[in-house]
Amino acid sequence: MDKLRSMEIFVAVVDAGSFTAAAEAFQISPVMVGKHIRQLEERLGARLLARTTRRQSLTEIGQQYVEQCRQILASIHAAERGAEAMRTAPRGKLKITAPVSFGSECIAPLLADYLDAYPEVSLELNLNDRTVDLVEEGFDAAIRIGKLEDSAMVARALRPYAMVICAAPAYLAKHGMPRTPADLARHECLDFMQWTRHVRWRLARSGDDDGSPVRESRFRSNNGQALRVAALHGFGIVMQAEILMASDIAAGRLVPLLADYVPAPRPMHLVYARDRQPTPKLTTFIDFLLERYGPAATPPPATLT
Repeated sequence: MDKLRSMEIFVAVVDAGSFTAAAEAFQISPVMVGKHIRQLEERLGARLLARTTRRQSLTEIGQQYVEQCRQILASIHAAERGAEAMRTAPRGKLKITAPVSFGSECIAPLLADYLDAYPEVSLELNLNDRTVDLVEEGFDAAIRIGKLEDSAMVARALRPYAMVICAAPAYLAKHGMPRTPADLARHECLDFMQWTRHVRWRLARSGDDDGSPVRESRFRSNNGQALRVAALHGFGIVMQAEILMASDIAAGRLVPLLADYVPAPRPMHLVYARDRQPTPKLTTFIDFLLERYGPAATPPPATLT
């Protein structure tokens, strides 16, 4: 027999004052009520009820046990109500992970709007360039850039992650404007440490299996924002996400270069675990992000200064 069910029946017997009344409440026979009580007593190795032909009363152990049963059942009912509430309206903690640069510069500025719309949701944004195991590490969703590995996750397409090559006007005035990938051999090219050798400065139409002839960079970073700042200070040429550089290019702080050779945009997705009944907090976040970064969405205004 189910122990929790037996506890519920025991509490009902105490509150109703008889097996018959408890049996009617649970729509079972008085004999079955007695079996539930005996099972509890056998588990505990003690009598819970002192019964005579006329009346029943709690033993000392029964008095203590019934109060503990009430507390346990109240906690379970509260947990069930909480779970039901989270299934009917957006509430609770939402854990999202995203690549560092894109997450900090593009996702973080939007989250205030989401949290304002859903005041019972709290949000934790983890910025990490590694591939996070959503289930193992307890995340609701992740933004991933690049080709997805085969998995059981649901993947919703976002706008492709387009790249741009650019440099500050002061740098170009001093070192000249590169016209082809071959010209980069004479320039300071800033390296993103997350690139593999296969990806590093591999420009389209370069005709070079080893990538463009870029010399060893004197400045490398695992953060696109750091490379952007170095470029803004005139140190070299940077290749990073177009969305991260858009406001600097629009303001003339950076000048786009080698547009015909920029690598093709990479796919970007929002991924999350399959669930027959996803929580409202997750479904509303999915809709929110697709509205702003889905393939057909109007690009949000640049926020960099």
